[in-house]
Amino acid sequence: MTAGAAELERKLADMIAGLSDGEISAEEVLAGGHSLSALGLSSLALIRLVDAIEDAFGVDVDLSGDLSSFEYVSTLAAHLADLLVPGRPR
Repeated sequence: MTAGAAELERKLADMIAGLSDGEISAEEVLAGGHSLSALGLSSLALIRLVDAIEDAFGVDVDLSGDLSSFEYVSTLAAHLADLLVPGRPR
């Protein structure tokens, strides 16, 4: 994992911890042993996370498609990194 990917995962883990109302720690998210839903990320927290990602990174997250990238912080970070590619529509 590159330093940039690790930093992105850390930012997302911190966001998830904050949006989970203290139910999930950033360390639990980063451990990667369980999906975010298995850790207890609720559907409401997921919507709040999408809003936070869009605000923080200036991207549009499409929730009408495949949501498998939201299962783990690593897949979410990879999806977000793809959205952040220069020249890609946001």
